[in-house]
Amino acid sequence: MGEKYLTLSELNIEGQFLGFLGKKVGKYKHLQLAIPAGNIKIKIPKYLRSSLISSLVPGEQIRIDAISKLNPRNQLKLQPYQIQAIGFCPLDNPPPPPQAKIMVCQKSGCLKRGAKALLSDLEKTLGDRGLSDKVTIEHTGCQKRCTSAPNCALILGKQQYKKVHPQAIASLLEHHLST
Repeated sequence: MGEKYLTLSELNIEGQFLGFLGKKVGKYKHLQLAIPAGNIKIKIPKYLRSSLISSLVPGEQIRIDAISKLNPRNQLKLQPYQIQAIGFCPLDNPPPPPQAKIMVCQKSGCLKRGAKALLSDLEKTLGDRGLSDKVTIEHTGCQKRCTSAPNCALILGKQQYKKVHPQAIASLLEHHLST
């Protein structure tokens, strides 16, 4: 980690492995660990990455042997040198993420042309049909379709629908979520 880091101590951390984190799929640099104090993110050394990605399963109990170091900004850094599985404890069933997402443009052009009314109409329609808990409504920036404002896009899995009426969105959602 460099000579500017002050080595504090060696430590062992045991916790439940939650998963890998990284910007690209398959190129994970960090792992997430659940410990009694909360969740922590630990950077995996390069020499351990390939073996860990193929062997660790979310929900597994793991032990991390690491060296704690203090950087010049007085931030604690963990440098693991050994990570091993010590048992398996199934993860609590986390709530499944919403399968559908509605993105509504909130830029000034769309707002002037009725984005607020569209948003309230969407929320009312979804609430009437009992779909509001199965869908996330995301406020976005410009969707680059200003000529057809107000813009909203419905994403169902890998399908994307644009410029759809709120009643049609509710029907599409009911059809998608029933299958």
